[in-house]
Amino acid sequence: MLLHNEELWLLLFPVMIIIELPLYLLVLTGIFRWSYDQEDVELTQFPSISFVITCYGEGDAIGITVDTLVEQVYPGHIEILAVVDGAVQNQDTYQAALNGELRHAGVRNRKVRVIPKWQRGGRVSTLNAGLSVAQGEIVINVDGDTSFDNDMVFTMMKQFTSKDVIASGGALRVRNHDANILTKMQSLEYMLSMQAGKTGMAKWGVLNNISGAFGAFRKNLLKQVGGWDTHTAEDLDLTMRLKQYKRRYPNNKLAFATHAIGHTDVPDTLKGLVMQRLRWDGDLLFLFLRKHNEGLSPSLLGWGNFLFTLAYGVVQNVL
Repeated sequence: MLLHNEELWLLLFPVMIIIELPLYLLVLTGIFRWSYDQEDVELTQFPSISFVITCYGEGDAIGITVDTLVEQVYPGHIEILAVVDGAVQNQDTYQAALNGELRHAGVRNRKVRVIPKWQRGGRVSTLNAGLSVAQGEIVINVDGDTSFDNDMVFTMMKQFTSKDVIASGGALRVRNHDANILTKMQSLEYMLSMQAGKTGMAKWGVLNNISGAFGAFRKNLLKQVGGWDTHTAEDLDLTMRLKQYKRRYPNNKLAFATHAIGHTDVPDTLKGLVMQRLRWDGDLLFLFLRKHNEGLSPSLLGWGNFLFTLAYGVVQNVL
């Protein structure tokens, strides 16, 4: 016999209190700490930057991404690597990237380079192809359909003034929020869950993930841990390996640049949204229960990250 609504509520309410309330408290107190500890960091050094743009099927939108990276108000050198996966099939995207390269040729302290991968190899091979030729001290991976505020790099680099910071996530907002009620709801979710949530988690040292759409890394360390690995959820896989590395070097930190803003498009249909979230949840469970089942331990992650990942990476998604 199916449970009545009242019985279902009585069953789920304790679970919600036990699982959700600690997360809300952790995030809120982390945000308060972040707000209290904020100080104006002055940049005196400007490390070179390499952007690795994963391009596949974006068409003319890739030009907008390139433009927003070239137009950054950062005085240091910026290298923009547009890696086009399956360039034979994706001629529109390839040509749009080449046009961006020509359009910005000769711009001071900016270099746009298009790297065609004629055979499609997937997202991970695209990222690693860019990493293999990147010249910058800091590597920032971005999606081909994501644009950025012009102070993004300047703001992101403030995180790396501390030698202890080995990687940092950036904040993503919804670019097509005006499309319909579904995109408006996702816009609110991105600000509350992803931007505010990661701000609070990072302050307590339990940042859950550095997004594959927008993340910055010290290049030498990124190569040291092997770059991006195959299978799904390559961003979460890399975050897990960085946490395991950090366990051996406790002073290292994974940061989150709250005011470094990128803008991306989200699904504008219910079917598209459901498929996206099913894919995300499936990737999480595969990663935690199959690929990192032995690495999900206090000895490799530390007790804080172990308990947080167990509760909010595994148990919460199962429920």
